[in-house]
Order: sequence, then C-alpha cells, then structure tokens
Amino acid sequence: MVSDGSTATGNAPGGALFVGSDVYRESAFGKHHPLSIIRVSGVVDICEMLGWFSPGQFRDSPRASTEQLSAFHDRDYIEALREADARGSVEKSVRDRYRIGTMENPLFPGLFRRASTAVGGSILAAELAMDGRIVFHPSGGTHHGRRERASGFCYFNDPVFAILTLLEQGLERVLYVDLDAHHGDGVQIAFEEDPRVLTVSVHEEKRWPYSGPVEDRGHGRARNLPVPKGFNDDELDFLVERAILPLATEFDPQAIVITCGADPLEGDPLSKLSLSNGGLWQAVEKLVACCNRAVVLGGGGYNPWTVIRCWSGLWGRLSGQTIPGKLPRPAQKFLGSLDCDLIDEEDVPDDWISRLVDEPNGGPVRSQIEALPALVLN
Repeated sequence: MVSDGSTATGNAPGGALFVGSDVYRESAFGKHHPLSIIRVSGVVDICEMLGWFSPGQFRDSPRASTEQLSAFHDRDYIEALREADARGSVEKSVRDRYRIGTMENPLFPGLFRRASTAVGGSILAAELAMDGRIVFHPSGGTHHGRRERASGFCYFNDPVFAILTLLEQGLERVLYVDLDAHHGDGVQIAFEEDPRVLTVSVHEEKRWPYSGPVEDRGHGRARNLPVPKGFNDDELDFLVERAILPLATEFDPQAIVITCGADPLEGDPLSKLSLSNGGLWQAVEKLVACCNRAVVLGGGGYNPWTVIRCWSGLWGRLSGQTIPGKLPRPAQKFLGSLDCDLIDEEDVPDDWISRLVDEPNGGPVRSQIEALPALVLN
C-alpha cells in the first residue's frame, strides 16, 4: 500500500539519508549505566569502514532550541534539566519532581546538549523525509520521555518531535510503529487523543514500564501487541503481515516514524526476546514501503555488539548497500575491542565480531501471537 499515489519508499527520490552527530562520541550516563556503552558512534565508524556514506548522505544533527523543545515539553522541566546539567547536581525536590539525577536518569557532563541534539536530529529527519525519503536517525528513539519529566533513560521524547514536525508540515495522517522491546508509552500518551496519529507498539509483555496490554487503545488512537519471551523472526513477520500492515492499509498514512530498538535481539541483557537482526531489518523494510516518507529511529539496546551490527546493517539495507558475508579486518578489530559490564567476555560469539548478519531465528508462531491480530483489528 502506497499513500498519495506515490512510489514505494525504496524508490523514493533522492535516496536514504543518515542523521548523526559527534556528540555521541562523548561519554555519557556514567560508568555502570546500561547506556554507557558505545552505540551510535560505532555504527558511524562501521559504516565508514564499509564505505557506506556517499557525499551528502550524512547530515549533522542540530541542537533543538528551547522554543522547539517547548512544542512538547513543559518549559519548567526544560529549564530544570538545563540548570541541573550546568550545576552537575539537583536538589531532592527537583529529582523527585522531574526524575533527573537518579540511577535511571543520571546527570552527566553534556547531558542537555546530548538530549537536545537527539531532538534536533529527529526534527531534521522529519523535515528531510518530507522530500520523499527514508531518513535514518539511530540516535533517536527516546520513546519513554514524558512532557513534564524524564523516564526510562529518556530525558526528551524525540519521536514525538519527529511526528509533530510531519504534522506541522501539513500531513494529516502519521503512523508510528515501535519495535523496541519496551512499550512506547511516552509516544502513545502524547498522541492518544490526536486523530492524525496512530501508534502501534510491539513489545515484551511483563517488561518495564509494565504498560501496553493488548486491550489498551488509549483514546482509540493506539494499538498494542505485547509478545512473550522468545519472540522469534517468524512471529514478528506474522504480526507485521497480519496486524501492522492491515492497520496501515486502513489508516493510509502519509508518513511513518519507526522506533527500531535493538533490544528485541537475541543476546540483549535487558530483554528476553529472540529476534535476529535480519528479522528486524525485514520488518522495517516492509513498514517503510507503506508510504513515501519514512523516519527510522534507533531506541533501546544494551549489548554493543548486537546494537552496532543491527543499526549498521539496517543502514546498509535502507541505503541499498551489499552487506558482506564477512567484515573487513578493521571492522572486526573495532568490534573485538568493545566491552560491556552486562555481557561476559566468554559469552561473545565469533559472529558478533566477524559478521554483520545474524543467523535467522525462525520458529513456530505460537497461539498467543496468532491471537493478536484479531484483537487489534476489530
């Protein structure tokens, strides 16, 4: 299904673009936080080693201004975060009200710049997508952020800004699909009363933030597909084909925003799902074909090997590259140098070092999964 009589996204004029920033090369979150690992900077490095950036394809992310941030977030919260970053500390009342300076959402040098750059990148990605492009912004995907506070490692909610930007450009129907292991609660709450936006979240059941049961439709503009542990490639493809694409056909979006967290992958320490990166890539490719404007964001992911390989390969697929069977030696050396407090060295298989593509992880489509389409389509 292609909206507005246009061609499918893979044939969109101008080709795919990548939005990024050197701000993500700076250390963040503190030494032992799950997000202290190398992620997006490693994606850029691997893609450069593979020669996957043509001139003009990589676009530097600007920082969102206070005025831009205020389009969604409360001004008091924005200023509290800015001041906390400048001071390097928060009072208890500020911490309790805004959930900043906690173990979950710690303070670290450059926090405000980093968070506002993620928002600026998603705004830019949406503006670029309006030309009929796929735009990949792996630094985005902070889908838990609330209007008035931080939540779940997310200080601002950049997917909200991508959607708002598309709406401000005059679009009347934007589809948001969240493939992260955790429910896209912040985005759902932001748009659950807006008839111009349909949010669809595929996430692990009984996993933080413990929201998004299948019967939760917000105020009618949300659909949730909670899945069990061990969720496999064939089950994801089943839900894409039998639930998400039919929802898209009915909604007829003029643009799609996708949060493609890498935490549903086998080997992620903060989920129990079992997707291969190829399974995620296939899902995203099918979804971006819904219409001729697509913003693809990153999201969660707490295993640096699976995150970097997933998002590097996703960029390769979206930009029409040939993915090598074996990585060149410099890429292998880089992946071999990574570490992670949550992953034991002996648990790192050779394929995480030498290859981008995971072995497929198919399997039976369980009855719980088979029942979901009927529950969200009626």
